[in-house]
Amino acid sequence: MISASSGNQTRNNILTLASIALLAAFLWLAPKYLDGYKIRIINMIAINAILGLSLNLIYGMAGMFSLGHAGFMAIGAYVSALLILTPEQKSVSWILEDIAPWLLNLHAPFFVSLLLAGIFAAFFGWLISLPILRLGGDYLGIATLGFSEILRILIANLTPITNGPIGLKGIPAHTNLWVSYGCLLIFLIAVIRLMGSNFGNVIRAVRDDEIAAKTMGVNTFQTRVLAFTIGCFGAGVGGALMGNIITTIDSKMFTITQTYNILMIVVIGGLGSITGSILGSVIITTMLEWLRFVENPLTIGAFKMDGKPGMRMVIFSILLVAVIIFRREGIMGMREFSWDWILSRPAAVRNRFAHRKTPKGGD
Repeated sequence: MISASSGNQTRNNILTLASIALLAAFLWLAPKYLDGYKIRIINMIAINAILGLSLNLIYGMAGMFSLGHAGFMAIGAYVSALLILTPEQKSVSWILEDIAPWLLNLHAPFFVSLLLAGIFAAFFGWLISLPILRLGGDYLGIATLGFSEILRILIANLTPITNGPIGLKGIPAHTNLWVSYGCLLIFLIAVIRLMGSNFGNVIRAVRDDEIAAKTMGVNTFQTRVLAFTIGCFGAGVGGALMGNIITTIDSKMFTITQTYNILMIVVIGGLGSITGSILGSVIITTMLEWLRFVENPLTIGAFKMDGKPGMRMVIFSILLVAVIIFRREGIMGMREFSWDWILSRPAAVRNRFAHRKTPKGGD
């Protein structure tokens, strides 16, 4: 006889496979029925989900307050772009100074460039984590923010390598729906497996009570370094995908505002929730695009208002403050999506309703 738990697991697997099939069908049909602008938004949802997951791994799951995500995104974007630009493109793009000779003929396929973008970002994340992860709380946030700003200034001035303030233009647009959502699926599975492993339990233990974890013999510093490094890998891949969809990058793209956007995804979705990062990406990405109208001149009958650049971020700042005040745990809190929870809700509601309808005296 098949147990109830085994039957539920089979049902859940079927529903998960059906959901993936529906998503694949949507990705296949979307280019036929949607314009380029909507396709880009759908791509950005996947890219921001990768970035949200990577920051959530650092902040929500490992408890390290980091404000340097934009710096690791910049590393990934530049590494990927420099590898996929052709020698001909490089020779005509460097105007202020000549390109470094060793870089001119350096070339790699797109997917190799994605992997190397993540590896380079992870390496720099590991390198700076050794000194700064000995700090904690607000000090760690300030240190990572400082690293991000230093890196941005270096990018703007290392002209033989990065083309300086001009940036890189004409990057081949390899990022499409299949690439972005394929990378999201791979990274999502990796994070789920990681957090479901013994190492995931160790990460949570260090986050919840570092002193108790040390007492149990856990090398808390090594654990935090590894979690930080993996998160930086995701930031590098996300930055590379973003650079390949925008097709132009420069140092001004990777300011604290970029980190702030990713932080909103994590906080609104739920600190420590993998599902929350996905939901937060959908909400923040679509609303950031939808709210563009507040930055344009607006006329409603006799009422006229001039466009106010930056008004979107004002609205999002208010939204973030409201979430922190009224629902600090975010949409999902630390919970995760579950078919069992969804399918059991109607039954629970019916049972409560039936219980209320039953007379106190019995039949």
